Amino acid sequence: MTARLPRRIGGAILALAVCLPQTSLRSTSPPGTDSALIVLAEVDSIIQPVSAEFMIQTLERAEADRAGLVVFTLRTPGGLVDSTRAIVTRMLAASMPVAIFVGPAGARAASAGFILTIAADVAAMAPGTHIGAAHPVTGDGQKMDETMSKKAAQDVAAYVRTLATARHRNVTLAEQAVNDSRAFTEEEALHASPPLIDLLAKDVPDLLEKLDGRTIRRFDGATAVLRTSGARLTKREMTLRQRVLSAIAHPNIAYLLLSLGMLGLTIELWTPGAVLPGIVGGVSLLLAFFALSLLPVNYAGLLLILLGLMLFALEIKVTSYGLLTAGGVISLVFGSMILMDSPAPEFQLSLRIVLPVAVAFAAIAVMLVRLGVAAQRRPAVTGIAGMIGEAGRAVTPIGPTQPGRVAVHGEIWDATAVQPVAEGARVRIIAIDGLRVTVHPE
Repeated sequence: MTARLPRRIGGAILALAVCLPQTSLRSTSPPGTDSALIVLAEVDSIIQPVSAEFMIQTLERAEADRAGLVVFTLRTPGGLVDSTRAIVTRMLAASMPVAIFVGPAGARAASAGFILTIAADVAAMAPGTHIGAAHPVTGDGQKMDETMSKKAAQDVAAYVRTLATARHRNVTLAEQAVNDSRAFTEEEALHASPPLIDLLAKDVPDLLEKLDGRTIRRFDGATAVLRTSGARLTKREMTLRQRVLSAIAHPNIAYLLLSLGMLGLTIELWTPGAVLPGIVGGVSLLLAFFALSLLPVNYAGLLLILLGLMLFALEIKVTSYGLLTAGGVISLVFGSMILMDSPAPEFQLSLRIVLPVAVAFAAIAVMLVRLGVAAQRRPAVTGIAGMIGEAGRAVTPIGPTQPGRVAVHGEIWDATAVQPVAEGARVRIIAIDGLRVTVHPE
């Protein structure tokens, strides 16, 4: 879990994204029924401002529709503390009960997901799932000193103790999930004394069946009886804008956007006036900054990536016989490998993404170098140097001691010849001295 606010650039991108078209919420409930309403929603992403916005909007819409229960199916590796607190605050203030279901089998709700599970009115897990490992870390990938680490852990631990106490869940284990990064399987969470969760369920229909007639205690101490049998089910989904921004906040997508942005701006600098590479690069970099503001980024890795791109650019200007390109590839690969500083696999870059990007940058650098070398080897085509070797026609007889004239490029030049040239003969220019050329018969 990252203990910091998103950078301002992330908020700016999120605000600008309202221009994307939004889709309506899909409902599977039949019209004209009077049975209870249950709202279903899935959260399969990092807990960040976009997912927080979706969950809060779902709760607000459920309240407006007078729903009897909201069920979030949760799968997450963790996320931001501030986004987590915003979701929990809205959950606790909701007029209807909120259930968190960690599923399906094989899923997990780690870090921020653990806090959301503890805070819910109903906490349920599917077989083969686990929760926990909620120790806070910095969002920039830098290691906190001992004092700051202890402060952050104690702050989150106190928050979790408050939630676990109010929900009558195992306070000791909840605190250990924060201070000791403990994780718990569904069996460990259910059979603890007191338990961390309320029940196990195979899927959402099984969960609703087991919740029917169950009496739960809300955060404020009030009790409520759940009626799920025969209830109308309404599914809420993310809008198009939320899905796009949530997808961007993935390490591999963020890395590709960062690489594309830097490549676009580099090409724009190499070929001023191309416009399109600059536009694509600028937009990609802004989106990458938004994504990186939500991810545990190691700035040493980011600097290594920038160094690699600089070495690629210098290869065009400096004759290094490929050494700069090799250094750029090494710097890019190592920078990419340490860019995401997190033990969670979901936050780490895949080598299947890193290696093709490094190879692509190297190929582009080699291609540009070859084009530059080929351009330098071409003969000059303008100015005095461009006249050497050009063919023409003798307008008058020309000799070593008898100057004459030749027609070249549609122009008449004074000329001398190293050997006699007859009028009308084809000649080739071999030297230029001021406005006089020296020719040789072809």
